[in-house]
Amino acid sequence: MARLLLLFLPGLVAICAVCGIFMDKLASKKLCADDECVYTISLARAQEDYNAPDCRFINVKKGQQIYVYSKLVKENGAGEFWAGSVYGDDHEDEMGTVGYFPSSLVEEQHVYQEATKEVPTTVSVSEQARGGLRLWGHAGVNSASCHLQDVWSKPLALQWVLP
Repeated sequence: MARLLLLFLPGLVAICAVCGIFMDKLASKKLCADDECVYTISLARAQEDYNAPDCRFINVKKGQQIYVYSKLVKENGAGEFWAGSVYGDDHEDEMGTVGYFPSSLVEEQHVYQEATKEVPTTVSVSEQARGGLRLWGHAGVNSASCHLQDVWSKPLALQWVLP
C-alpha cells in the first residue's frame, strides 16, 4: 500500500503542475501618450462582453466605456491588446482597475492624444498586506497578486519584462 502511494504521489504532483495558470504572451513594448503612460490616449466603447482569462486582464461588458492608457506593439505570437480601465455603473467594483483587453473588442469613441512614446511593458507581482494573496482583477481568488506596473502601482518585490 505504501509503494502504491509513493507511485501515485509524483503523478499527482505532475498533474497539478500541468494544470497551473497559463498566461498568454503579451508584447514587450507599448505605445503611450507619455513616458509613464499616465495620460489617457482615448475613450473606447466595448462592442461585446469579454471575460478576463487571468489577472493581467479586465472584465468588460458590452456598452461599457473604457479609458485607454496604452496600446501594446504588435509582435509575433502576441495578441493585440490595449491597457485601460472600465467606466460604468454595471461594475462599480472594477472601476479604476487597469488591465488588458483585446483591441478588437472595442471601438474608439474619442482620441484625446496620439500614442507616440514607445516604452517597455512590465508586470510586477507582490503579496498584499491583508487577506493573503489575491489575483488582481479577480475578486475572491486567493493566489498570486498581479499588478500592472505603471503609475497604478509602485515597484514591488518581483518584476519581469514580459517575453
